[in-house]
Amino acid sequence: MRQLCICVSVLLALATMAVARPNEGPEQKCKSGPVDLMFIIDSSRSVRPHEFETMRKFMIDIIHTLDMEANATRVGVVQYSSQVQNEFSLKTHGKLQGMVKGINEIVPLAQGTMTGLAIKYVMNHAFTAAEGDRPKVPNVAVIVTDGRPQDRVAEVAAEARDKGIEIYAVGVARADMTSLRAMASPPIEDHVFLVESFDLIYQFGLQFQDKLCGMDLCLESDHGCEHLCESSPRSFHCLCLPGYTLNEDGKTCKVIDLCAEGKHDCEQICITSLGTFTCNCKTGYTLNNDKFTCTMIDLCAEGKHDCEQICIPSPGAFTCDCSAGFKLHDDKKTCTNLCNTVEHGCEHQCISTPDSYYCICPEGQLLAEDGKGCRTCRSANIDLVLLIDGSKSVRPQNFELVKQFVNQVVDSLDVSAHGTQVGLVQYSSHVRTEFALKMYEKADDIKKAVMNVEYMEKGTMTGLALKHMMENSFSEAEGARKNIPRVGLVFTDGRSQDDITEWAKKAKEGITMYAVGVGKAVEDELREIASEPLDKHFFYTTDFTFINQIAENLKLNVCAEESQGEIEVKDPCACESLVEFQQATMSTLEQLKTKLAGMAAQLEDMENQLLSQK
Repeated sequence: MRQLCICVSVLLALATMAVARPNEGPEQKCKSGPVDLMFIIDSSRSVRPHEFETMRKFMIDIIHTLDMEANATRVGVVQYSSQVQNEFSLKTHGKLQGMVKGINEIVPLAQGTMTGLAIKYVMNHAFTAAEGDRPKVPNVAVIVTDGRPQDRVAEVAAEARDKGIEIYAVGVARADMTSLRAMASPPIEDHVFLVESFDLIYQFGLQFQDKLCGMDLCLESDHGCEHLCESSPRSFHCLCLPGYTLNEDGKTCKVIDLCAEGKHDCEQICITSLGTFTCNCKTGYTLNNDKFTCTMIDLCAEGKHDCEQICIPSPGAFTCDCSAGFKLHDDKKTCTNLCNTVEHGCEHQCISTPDSYYCICPEGQLLAEDGKGCRTCRSANIDLVLLIDGSKSVRPQNFELVKQFVNQVVDSLDVSAHGTQVGLVQYSSHVRTEFALKMYEKADDIKKAVMNVEYMEKGTMTGLALKHMMENSFSEAEGARKNIPRVGLVFTDGRSQDDITEWAKKAKEGITMYAVGVGKAVEDELREIASEPLDKHFFYTTDFTFINQIAENLKLNVCAEESQGEIEVKDPCACESLVEFQQATMSTLEQLKTKLAGMAAQLEDMENQLLSQK
């Protein structure tokens, strides 16, 4: 760009000298770098013959001041009106005499003013290798016009500038200043000229006369550069100190902020300095030897903690936790097993939880109503459908624990063709029946099928699962039986992604619903799903490792009042059933006693009659 500016200023200023000043002795040619120069001359009908002659002389005067050596300046001329006409190209003339002859032979077109068309022609044809354009040599176009363009110039001029063409726009008399500014290269004040008449066209070069051959504008003008000024033969440009970059105004400088520009490799914190940066880490992290990445300060791994059982690291700190069955003390470091510190009263075994404890019974027995004793009675015959959450948040290893939970529930049931039936549904973003109620008649077959269930992942559409259970799982087509109590169990570890209200309410109208939640399950949703009383139908734990304990404590017994059919199904081991049995037995015995007493009286009367007859 510096060479472009030098060359064009040279051209304009030399033209001014040729017209405005008398020749004194041999003509002095200003030495400049090589340049490829194209004149784009307006020859529309508004340009009168004598005015065109002035423009012709203007071009001849300029080329007389140029260094026309082989490796210096090449000149071409294009005139335009309603069309574009190439008078001679950059490669046509190698000597001054040929150029002058070519300019003198130009015949004006005298039509319209298609300036944009002329710029496009010069960009696509004149400045090409085929027409004599040289690589790495500045391209300069001087447009001389006296009117408003009849086509669009802004876009094509911008395209020409983007291709490296430096454009000077010279307007005469009626020329449109807005169009001149749209065509010219920046800075506008150095590339746009407007004179009142063709007779004064030489004046546009006056301001450059003193800048022709080596005047140091950095020393002899108010350049305005904030840091450094670099001179060129007719101009200057500003530079910045290391670590700074030039602003858009071309004069002031700003710090090169590699951090703000994202030109760094810091993993966490970037600290900027002049043209460079350093990396740092957040609190709780330390900078690695590569000076870019960070590693968490793990006090647990370094043994810098006071936890009795489990140490959980966080950046630069830690928290303590306890193993399953233990509770963290108020000191937040040591642990206690609640079963060892309270009178739990469990008949078989006490299990501690983080905040409490509960009792369990041996395999094949169920926990009694008091939550401490054990009994061997199994559930009444039911149709049980389990809805298990297969969403992504469960994770594969926990899903295996869920399947074990299902099989523990199955172990507590009397599964047979005429006893309890079990169906399994898995849900995530959609719902899938793993097996229907009617599919298996043996507990071992059900447990095997459960272990073969594949994890779905994805979302948590609990409402959709409840709807599927109501409309499909408890249908006669899938094996649901009339007059047999229906029980549904929902197992989930998170918030439902759809609404559960409608189908949770409908389910409880005909089905005894149990809700089991773990981890991030929403207790309000679980309570909305579970049947009353909630303390017998709603279960929650914070960790998947505790769900087997819920299975031990879960009772799916169905009382007579929960039966959905006309036939009343009772648990023969239920307390009420035992009382009724005892009452019926005592009544029968009383009746037998009364009857036997009557028979004894009759025998006594008969005996007395026989004795009297003797």
